[in-house]
Amino acid sequence: MSNRLLVGRYELIEKIGEGGMAIVYKAKDRLLNRYVAIKILRPEFTKDEKFIENFRKESQAAAGLSHPNIVNVYDVGKEGNIHFIVMELIDGKSLSQVIEEKGRIEYKEAISITKQVASALDLAHRNQIIHRDVKPHNILITSSGTAKLADFGIAMAVSKESIAEGKEKIMGSVHYFSPEQARGAYVDERSDVYSLGIVLYEMLTGKVPFDGDNPISIALMHINDTIPPVSEKVHGIPPQLERVIAKATDKYQTNRYASAEEMIEDLDNIDFITKVIGNSAFTDRGESKKVEDDAEEYYKALEEKKTVDVDHKKPINKTKIFIIVAAVIILIAGVVGLGFMMGWFSGTTDEIEVPSFTGKTLEEAQEEAENLGLKIEEGEKVYSPDQEEGLITSQSPSAGSKVAEGKVIKVNISLGKKNGVVPRIIDMDYKEAERYLESFGFELGLVKQVVSTKPEGTIISQSINAGSTADAGTKIDIEISDGKGKEMKEIPSVIGKDKDTAIAEIAGAGFKVNGSFSYEENSTYAKNIVIRITDSNGNELKAGSELEEGTSISMVISKGVESTGGEGGSGNGSGGDSQGDDGDSSGDE
Repeated sequence: MSNRLLVGRYELIEKIGEGGMAIVYKAKDRLLNRYVAIKILRPEFTKDEKFIENFRKESQAAAGLSHPNIVNVYDVGKEGNIHFIVMELIDGKSLSQVIEEKGRIEYKEAISITKQVASALDLAHRNQIIHRDVKPHNILITSSGTAKLADFGIAMAVSKESIAEGKEKIMGSVHYFSPEQARGAYVDERSDVYSLGIVLYEMLTGKVPFDGDNPISIALMHINDTIPPVSEKVHGIPPQLERVIAKATDKYQTNRYASAEEMIEDLDNIDFITKVIGNSAFTDRGESKKVEDDAEEYYKALEEKKTVDVDHKKPINKTKIFIIVAAVIILIAGVVGLGFMMGWFSGTTDEIEVPSFTGKTLEEAQEEAENLGLKIEEGEKVYSPDQEEGLITSQSPSAGSKVAEGKVIKVNISLGKKNGVVPRIIDMDYKEAERYLESFGFELGLVKQVVSTKPEGTIISQSINAGSTADAGTKIDIEISDGKGKEMKEIPSVIGKDKDTAIAEIAGAGFKVNGSFSYEENSTYAKNIVIRITDSNGNELKAGSELEEGTSISMVISKGVESTGGEGGSGNGSGGDSQGDDGDSSGDE
């Protein structure tokens, strides 16, 4: 299509990119004599009149946004069945390309990019425009390092596309979808904040937190799974930056940053700390010790006047020196105090495991925290689908985290339920669920009984996830346990053990032992030693894997080997027994 003239004005020069939604061309605007980028929708989208109408309206709305971190939209046009938008031509690369080339992005640069994109979103949100598809592919990095957010029109127009269709265009976006987008529920500014949190995670680690073979499996991960901490993949990341990601990507919209501007404020605090004290606040204990040793060596040398030259001819203004030193001490003290308050510095004391404060009052949490050597700070008051008013509904750091003594745990307090927010009913008795749902303005829908080890009548799934929004009167279907499921048990390690010991251990683990043993000659294991175990179909079983309690397990026993060595043969068999233990260990790996 290159060298074609659109609407008698835009001369297409060359293709410079393409995606699932559109193809991008470098073009020349003959009227204004400037180069532009033209994004032409793929033909399959031009057949949907509703989509085209949404695309036109949203692109025109985006054209009204003027911001240094937003790709300018100059024009929206149509020629025949060709629908296009005319945009600012960016000299640079997409953020996805930058991540691919670098592997991951250094955290200071990642903070800078995130703040720029958040600033762009803040302007859009103030103009009641939600992007709905914030991802590295839609963030362009100029040659000077400026981040620019693109594709407002396309992103908003496509927001109603179904994930279930599994189209390639959706596959690329679902990695960054908020839980409410994945459910097809109400989307607002905080949905963009969630996606930006995922982008920040990917910049720091080089990988998205959730991945899978199809869009539906990835969407379910966003709905149900906890995002793994960045520190598990990358070292030297400020703890507060992890908390920014955790808050931005909270499953509940009400617990996220209320605005992109609020997210910028936290990132600004991190910037301030790092600019004043550098990276030493985020090093591990060994690196911190090295910093201390270097400082000690420096001051020792200073005392011995080995590295300091003094100009004795120049008069010393002692008052000025005192003022400067005092100012520096105050600044350092303030920064260090702020750093400890925000949880920046890695502790040198034994770490404490953070308990769960969810469901407790603030006073109860404070008392428990004090006994452990921790502190509680009251955070925000938020609506909660499963905690009564006045009880703690979430915390940071999360339960199970390891922290230093004196660490401040920030807790959010529940404002109680709110009409339109679906409560959690999993693990409740279904007879109580109907009344409970009605108190939230919802109705109990279909009840399906399934095999489960949980007590009979216990709810094990709900059709609309807790925390999502739905209209009053919406019916919520549930699955309940029949109470007949068998508990799963771990298969014990019996390879290389004698038959009687193996029988006892298998039975003790909750399984049945098939009395019809198989025997085989074996040069590794002595007579009556277990070679392997199988299920009733002859499939070999591995130690550590799980089976339903009461399952029958068969054993294959060694007959040893034919030997003319008399007692010597028996001795060799004992040696084989010892090796069998080694073989068992190797097999478990």
